[in-house]
Amino acid sequence: MRPADLVLPLFVREGVDQPVPISSMPGVVQHTRSSLLKAAVEAVEAGVGGLILFGVPAEKDARGSAADDPAGIVQLALSDLVTEVGGDIVLMSDLCLDEYTDHGHCGLLTEAGEVDNDATLARYASIAVAQARAGAEVVAPSGMMDGQVGAIRAALDGAGFTDLPILAYSAKYASAFYGPFREAAQCAPRFGDRAGYQQDPARTVGEALREVALDLAEGADAVMVKPALAYLDVLRAVADAVDVPVAAYQVSGEYAMVEAAAAAGWIDRERAITETLTAIARAGADIILTYWAVEAARRLTAER
Repeated sequence: MRPADLVLPLFVREGVDQPVPISSMPGVVQHTRSSLLKAAVEAVEAGVGGLILFGVPAEKDARGSAADDPAGIVQLALSDLVTEVGGDIVLMSDLCLDEYTDHGHCGLLTEAGEVDNDATLARYASIAVAQARAGAEVVAPSGMMDGQVGAIRAALDGAGFTDLPILAYSAKYASAFYGPFREAAQCAPRFGDRAGYQQDPARTVGEALREVALDLAEGADAVMVKPALAYLDVLRAVADAVDVPVAAYQVSGEYAMVEAAAAAGWIDRERAITETLTAIARAGADIILTYWAVEAARRLTAER
């Protein structure tokens, strides 16, 4: 595992003048545009390979209008990052609607309150182009809509971004480990859950491999398994099955458990961080998204 294998997730919030601590994720904040740049510079200095950006807009609506608004918080923050650290670190953007919709789901809703898969694809296509124009070097669709990679690839190609890669959240589970993230991104669903479009944790590895194969057929350049630790078997199977980079997301709940147990004096924090990241790498991840990216990168460099 190298520092360059690590990707740091960052939250940027519109309408705040100071970073806002996330109570369920000690040490993680919702950044202002200014503090985001400082965090990005620290990541570059530590040798982290990439940043992935999540936005928290001031206003949300049913269609997630801020997600593709050129003046939306993620587009503005991407432009800032290009100026500050462009060329020094890979700039990635999460591509979904849950952070931007007032109902908290990852797609548009029908009149009956169900997620409309096909109508959502047009929104994802528009968001991808907006993020690319703002400076994203990789777009990472996380909504698990059927056909999302194909729709995004066609939109990017049509807008002239033929070489911009897609990192697909291909095997994303309806997991209990996302709770702290929903505080961080202010995106808890107002009703229901996301089990209708995310994978059932009890399903076989074969289903995950089919999802991965579909995304690759549609043009994904890299694929992701999320969460990481509870799905190391899936990660290993995916890594063995494909010839593209494989990412794993060490999600908010995994982070929060270690931090909480360490704060209580129950585990050795540094050893636990290293052990979990090592397990993810050993299972086959080429890229690891982790909130400990900067800390882990510094430690890896010091050890060498």
